[in-house]
Amino acid sequence: MRWSKPLRVHLGVLVVASLLCTSMPIIWMAFWQGSAAAVSAGAQQMREMSLRLIEGYKSTLQGGTEAVALASTLPQLISPPSQDIEPKQDVFLEVLRNVPEATSVYTGYPDGSYLQVINTARKDVRKALAAPDGTAFAIRTIAERQGANVISTLRFLDGRARPIGERDINYASFDPRQRPWYQSVVQDGVPVSVGPYVTGTLNVPTLTIAAPMKGDGRVVVGINIHLQTIGRLLNAQGISPHARAYIVDGGGNLVAHSDAQIMSRIIGLWARTSGAFAATANSFDRSLEAVVRLRQDPAFASGGLARLDIEGESHLVQIVPVSVSGLFKGSTAAIVVPLEDLVEEAHRLLVRNLLIAGALLIAGVGASVVLSRIVSRSLYRLADEARRIGDLDLGEKAVSHSWITEINTLAGALSASRHAIGQFALYVPREVVRRIISPEGRAVVKAKRQDVTVLFTDIRDFTTISELNSPENVVDTLSAYFELLNIIAERHGGTVVQYLGDSIFVMWNAPVADARHAENGCRCALAMKAAIDGLNEENRGNGRPVLITRFGLHTGPAVVGSFGAISRQQYTAMGDTINVASRLEGLNKEFGTSILVSAAIHNAVGDRFAFRSLGLAQVKGRAEKVGIWELVGESGGQMSGRE
Repeated sequence: MRWSKPLRVHLGVLVVASLLCTSMPIIWMAFWQGSAAAVSAGAQQMREMSLRLIEGYKSTLQGGTEAVALASTLPQLISPPSQDIEPKQDVFLEVLRNVPEATSVYTGYPDGSYLQVINTARKDVRKALAAPDGTAFAIRTIAERQGANVISTLRFLDGRARPIGERDINYASFDPRQRPWYQSVVQDGVPVSVGPYVTGTLNVPTLTIAAPMKGDGRVVVGINIHLQTIGRLLNAQGISPHARAYIVDGGGNLVAHSDAQIMSRIIGLWARTSGAFAATANSFDRSLEAVVRLRQDPAFASGGLARLDIEGESHLVQIVPVSVSGLFKGSTAAIVVPLEDLVEEAHRLLVRNLLIAGALLIAGVGASVVLSRIVSRSLYRLADEARRIGDLDLGEKAVSHSWITEINTLAGALSASRHAIGQFALYVPREVVRRIISPEGRAVVKAKRQDVTVLFTDIRDFTTISELNSPENVVDTLSAYFELLNIIAERHGGTVVQYLGDSIFVMWNAPVADARHAENGCRCALAMKAAIDGLNEENRGNGRPVLITRFGLHTGPAVVGSFGAISRQQYTAMGDTINVASRLEGLNKEFGTSILVSAAIHNAVGDRFAFRSLGLAQVKGRAEKVGIWELVGESGGQMSGRE
C-alpha cells in the first residue's frame, strides 16, 4: 500500500517511459560532447587569465620593489629629519608619481624619526587624514624625537606640491622602530615584504616592501601598496559569473580576493585582529582549503590546472606561484571556476532538446491523462466515500455509477457498508465505532486497566411515571431526555457507554484520553442538571411528566475495553470505581440531594468546584465506608468551600 499510486500516474509513467527510452540516449550524447568542448575551452581561458593575472600582480609589486631599491641608494635619505627635508620630500613625491599603486613611501630612523609622503588620491585616504579640499599629497614628519622640542606635523600639498595646510599630530603612539617592517629589515639586513595588514595611520589594507639604506642598515625605506589595487587584478568574471580568483601567502592565508564583499570582510578582520586573521578569514571561501592542499602536491609545485570536488561540486582550479624579486615567497594565485558554469551552454542545448522531447511527452501524457481521468473519476469518488465512512460521516449519498462493472459493484458495497456502520453507531458509542473501523481497531478490543471518571444518572420514581402516562408519551419524553443528556455528555468530552432503562452510564478518559477527566465530569453533571431543569419547565407546559434526575460521580481505576463472548461483545468498564459511582447515584435518595461525588472527585478538583461534605456513608457491596460530597456548583459561588 505504501507504493500505491493513482491510476493516471501508472498510465502516464508507462507512456513517458516509452518516449524517454528512445529520446534520452540521443539527447545525452549531444550534451556530453558539448560539455567536454565547453570544459576544454574554459580551461584554456583560465590558463590565459592566470598569465595575465600574474603579469599584472608582478607589475604592480615590481614598481614598488624597484622604487625602494632605488631610494635605498640615495644619500640624502640617510640623515634624519628635519635635515635635507626638501630633497627627501622631492624624492618621495617622484616615487609616488611613478608608482600610482602606492599609498605612501617613508623612511624610519634609529632615533625614532620618521618621514612619510602619502598619496591622497584615494577618497578613503583623504578621509582618514581629514585632508582639506585640493590635497594631492600629505607629508608626515616626526623629527628631533630625542630632544625636548619634538617636531610632529602633517602638511598637505596640492598637485604641484604647493603647501595648502599644516597641523600638529600625535607622535607618541607611533614609533617606526616598533613596526614589523623596520624590525625585519634591521634584523635580516635585506629587503623584506610584510603584510597584508591595515595601516594604523591611513586605516587602509596594504602590502609593504622595505629595504635597508646602503650607507646605514639601521635606516629603513619602505613603500605601501594598496591591496585593493591587487584585488582589481583578480577579476575573474570574464570566465564565468561564479568564477573567483584570490592570492594565498606562504602560510596558506587569504591575501586578496576578487569578491568585493569577501575582500571587505578580510580587511575588517585585519583591522580588528592586527593581522592574526587566518583562522577566520580562510573560511570566507570554501575552496581555499582544497587549493592549499593542491599546492602542497609536488606535481603542482610550479602550478597547473586540476579538477577538484569542493563540497560535492566539481570545479576547475588553476594555480600559479607568484613572487617578486625574491619577495612574497610561497605566495600563490588561484582561479576557481565551477564546472557547472563552463557547461552552461551545453545545458542550454540540453534544455532545447529536452523541450522538443517534452512536447512529445506532453502529447503522450495528455492522452494518458484523458484516459486515466475517465477511469479514475469514479475511483476517486469511491475513495472519498470510504474516507467519509471512516470518519463516520454517514449522511446518505447517491450511489456512484460508472461504465466499468467492477466500480459499480464496489460502489454498491460501500453504500451497504455506510448503512451498516450507521446502524452500528446507534448502538455503540461513536468514538468506539471510529476506533474499531480504523486500521488500529484491535487496540479497542483488548481490555486494559486505566483511570476513568464515571457518571451514572437515574430518574426518580420512573416506574410511577411509566404507570401514570401512556407508553407513547413516556417514550417521547424519554427520547428527548436522552438526546439532551447525550449532547451535553459529548460536549464535555464524555462517552455515553450504556443506556440502562431510564439511566445512562457516561465515562471520561476512555476511549478518548482526557487529562482533565474529573473536572469535565463535574462540569457535565452540573450542565445536565441545569438542562434537565429547563426541560422540566417545558414538560410542565406540555403536560409531560417531570423527570427529577439524580447523579453519581466517581473517579479511579477500572478495566476498560470489550467484554463478552467471542461472537458477541460490548464496550464497557468494570471494577470497583464503576460500582461506587452507581451506588453514589442511589444514595441521593437518602440525603435528598441531586449530585453526589466521592472523596476522590473532591480531592482531584476541590479547588475548582463548590462541595458540601456529607461525611462517610456505607455503600452497598463495600466493607469500607465512602466519603460523600454534594457537588453544588463552580468554585467562587456562595457555597464554595462550605462543609
